[in-house]
Amino acid sequence: MTTKLDRIDLNILVQLQRNGRISNVDLAELVGLSPSPCLQRTKRLESAGYITGYGAQVNMAKLGEVVMVFTEMTLSDHRRSDFARFEAAVATIDEIVECHLVSGGYDYLLKFVTRSIAHYQSVVEAMLDRNLGIEKYFSYIVIKSPVVKPGHPLKILFDTPS
Repeated sequence: MTTKLDRIDLNILVQLQRNGRISNVDLAELVGLSPSPCLQRTKRLESAGYITGYGAQVNMAKLGEVVMVFTEMTLSDHRRSDFARFEAAVATIDEIVECHLVSGGYDYLLKFVTRSIAHYQSVVEAMLDRNLGIEKYFSYIVIKSPVVKPGHPLKILFDTPS
């Protein structure tokens, strides 16, 4: 069952994307509710699956050098079982932090985060050794990420004028 969201629900989601650690009292003030109804709405959004978790944004550069690589992957066969097998395998690889099935000239766009280029290559070679049906792949090493926005533009996408 999908819950119909109103502007207050949407605003709660916007505020939680900005700061998942915000107190309920502060959140309630920002969205124009008293704390009790705000908490009820937040719990309802969680139980309905709109909020899937809370987490920290980690400054990877503070931890040390890492390499981010976007990789286009094309499968040799395109049966439903081929996609399912590939996706199940990718889900088990910790260095792959995103996997997107896309339309266009290739099948998947993967985002890897590794210690080095050699580490990235060893992960890809291990994938090739597992016979996951990979026909070809192209790698794009990220040099710099000048814009990385947390969250999604919910108000632009879903807020409707009254």
